[in-house]
Amino acid sequence: MTGPKLNEFSFVAGEKTGTKAVARWVRMSASKARPVLDLIRNKDVQSADEILQFTNREAAHVIRKLLASAVANAQNNDELDPETLYVKACFADEGPTLKRFRPRARGRAGRINKRTCHLTIVVGQLSDERLAVLQAKNASKGVSPATAARRARVERSRQRAAESKNADADTSNNAADAAAESSESVEEN
Repeated sequence: MTGPKLNEFSFVAGEKTGTKAVARWVRMSASKARPVLDLIRNKDVQSADEILQFTNREAAHVIRKLLASAVANAQNNDELDPETLYVKACFADEGPTLKRFRPRARGRAGRINKRTCHLTIVVGQLSDERLAVLQAKNASKGVSPATAARRARVERSRQRAAESKNADADTSNNAADAAAESSESVEEN
């Protein structure tokens, strides 16, 4: 293929438009995966993951793992913040078909096609306007971003651990002081 793949939203040859994850030779037909991919296209990563989590199709499980892989690729390889990502493009291409045969009546054979597909998800960074709208929507629901909430929980936990450590140190110091005072009073007598 000489030109750019337009389904990745790359309109200039050689231009990198986002971070990609590909699952090849998935044992399911592309026609079964495409409706699930249509559900998450152009959605932010958090809502896409929620949609896939509660979608009652076999393809949703595979696509959810692929979405997590694309987000991990963006975070580790391109150093992007996962909260600012959205599903830029997603598509299912046909893979090779495994041909199997089943005996039929009168000595004939019936062909069974076991289809495969190649799934691709491209994630990109949200524009500033879309990110502001998303954050405002989350703030109106009273939902803070997941990593910010986790950071706050970890910080509170660390503060509690430091306070309990200081309290333990104070009680041990008080106990040591009391023991020292009692030993001094014993020596005086």
